[in-house]
Amino acid sequence: MSKTTRRRAPKARLLISALFLFVHAAPAFGDFDHGRWNLLLSKHVIVIADGLSTAVDYASLGVNREPLQSYLEETSRVSRASFDAWETSDQLAFLINLYNAATVELILDNMASSDPIDSIRDIGSLFTSAWELERVALFGNLVTLDDIEHDMIRGWGRYNEPRIHFAVNCAAIGCPALRAEAYTGTALEAQLEDATRDFLSDRSRNYFDGRRLRLSSIFKWYREDFERGWGGSNALGEFVARYSSDLGLSVEQRNELARGDMGIRFLSYDWGLNQVRD
Repeated sequence: MSKTTRRRAPKARLLISALFLFVHAAPAFGDFDHGRWNLLLSKHVIVIADGLSTAVDYASLGVNREPLQSYLEETSRVSRASFDAWETSDQLAFLINLYNAATVELILDNMASSDPIDSIRDIGSLFTSAWELERVALFGNLVTLDDIEHDMIRGWGRYNEPRIHFAVNCAAIGCPALRAEAYTGTALEAQLEDATRDFLSDRSRNYFDGRRLRLSSIFKWYREDFERGWGGSNALGEFVARYSSDLGLSVEQRNELARGDMGIRFLSYDWGLNQVRD
């Protein structure tokens, strides 16, 4: 260390310290701007079904793809170290937004090809599904949609959040709505609760037929996620009973469901593309 460095004036030291804190502390607050994605959603996601679902105007989105590609480029520049320093709510909002944006980009890529698609399941090959394609740049690697949802959101063990199944969107009609706004860490709790209630209020996806409950296949595929103690729910019926009013159940029916005495059947899933239709 030189004499000049040792004898630096106190004001200079304070200025350097302040600059260091500004540069290095920002990631700890999850200071990532989802503005581009939010604007795209507000412009191209159309609310339908009395506000309970949405459709995507892929045609208008495809006219100018630069904003979406710029957003995905911005997400690709986030380091794992910066990400891990964020609040968990900011982390989860980031991963949900990335999954949804990457899915939209995947659909646009394939809609622009010579072979038209009617479903996300038309993408990929006999041996590799759309969710297994390594095409999302994240933390210096190319990852798949499955990596984001199953290995990170569900697999890391730091979130324990079953309501993400009503937030990540697979571009299918049967899937919970693609929200017409970006998820954010500060609003995440309210956004996830709102998405859950909308999905369970949608009678095309979940309903009581007078004898038993008919639920989306999402609850069958990911049943274990709803039985891991979130909100004190250790059984699927207990989780769903929290939203009995959204399902139109009486108090007696709610209690029957929570006890595990109500029959549950799972509906077939509509894999048709969630696009705006004439």
